[in-house]
Amino acid sequence: MTLNVGIIGCGGIANGKHLPSLDKIEAVKLIGFCDVEIDKAQLAASEYGVKDASVYKDYTELLENDDIDVVHVCTPNISHKEITVAALNAGKHVMCEKPMAKSTSEAQEMIAAAERNNKKLTIGYQNRFRSDSQYLHKVTQRGDLGDIYFGKAQAIRRRAVPTWGVFLDEEKQGGGPLIDIGTHALDLTLWMMNNYKPESVMGSTFHKLGKKENAANAWGSWEPKDFTVEDSAFGYIKMTNGATIILESSWALNTLDEDEAKCALSGTEGGADMKDGLRLNGEDFSKLYTTKVELDNKGVAFYDGEEEDEAEIEARSWIDSIINDTEPVVKPQEAMVVTQILEAIYESARTGKAVYFN
Repeated sequence: MTLNVGIIGCGGIANGKHLPSLDKIEAVKLIGFCDVEIDKAQLAASEYGVKDASVYKDYTELLENDDIDVVHVCTPNISHKEITVAALNAGKHVMCEKPMAKSTSEAQEMIAAAERNNKKLTIGYQNRFRSDSQYLHKVTQRGDLGDIYFGKAQAIRRRAVPTWGVFLDEEKQGGGPLIDIGTHALDLTLWMMNNYKPESVMGSTFHKLGKKENAANAWGSWEPKDFTVEDSAFGYIKMTNGATIILESSWALNTLDEDEAKCALSGTEGGADMKDGLRLNGEDFSKLYTTKVELDNKGVAFYDGEEEDEAEIEARSWIDSIINDTEPVVKPQEAMVVTQILEAIYESARTGKAVYFN
């Protein structure tokens, strides 16, 4: 079985992750490319597309192509819902880049469209497919940590503010590091805990270092007047069963405690963290122990014997779920809870009050 795939948004995330990963899958043909900057779509088509690949400036025209089975949405956050719902209504399966949407209501519309059209929908949380994440998930699923009642989701950069595209635009993105990289850390933590029932959230956001002129930064100094999102954000999340999660995110923060898309877990039988590789800890025969898991390979070996990174494994897993009619690893209902919590952190930061869920 061969699936024809169309790409909407041919910028950095499409070229850095989706296109090279899909290009390695024999069951995929990349036949449609769309971008509001048509030259980007043409360039992507020339590098990754089939010989007669179609190029579009308007995504609605791509969706009219009945030969396309699957659409990957790689656009700014503001358009995730609109394009995803339209693609599902057009009878396409959809992978949408993270975060799922700017708001919970938008995420709910996306899920409703998938269910209404009987099409698959997943969200691009590729960090679930890292070797340390896969191993730890097996550990937690087996119950080795017992009842996991505390989690820490960390996405901390000292000075790594993305200065290109629309990353600094609050309207188009919905936020800064919290919605950009904090979303990955939170997704990992909820997945490991298998807990998607938040009770309340307290949050704080800061726009402190973003005001600095000529700031040190991995990708060159930012323009303060363009920096309309937070530079750091923090959340305290309580789940209905009493479990608690602390979420930390920053693009710019005066700290040496840097970690991105990582989580730490504490349960009744043991704990785990990703601070120095993957470490498991616990107590045995009245003695404490720490075990460091050896993770020599970045990915897992598939039938062809090749090693793949997390983006390639994500793409292959997604395509396999369509071909075999199985659930995708990242379920849209799970991604919606991530969006729900992020939205609540922003609301709590604005109001200074806790946000409670029904």
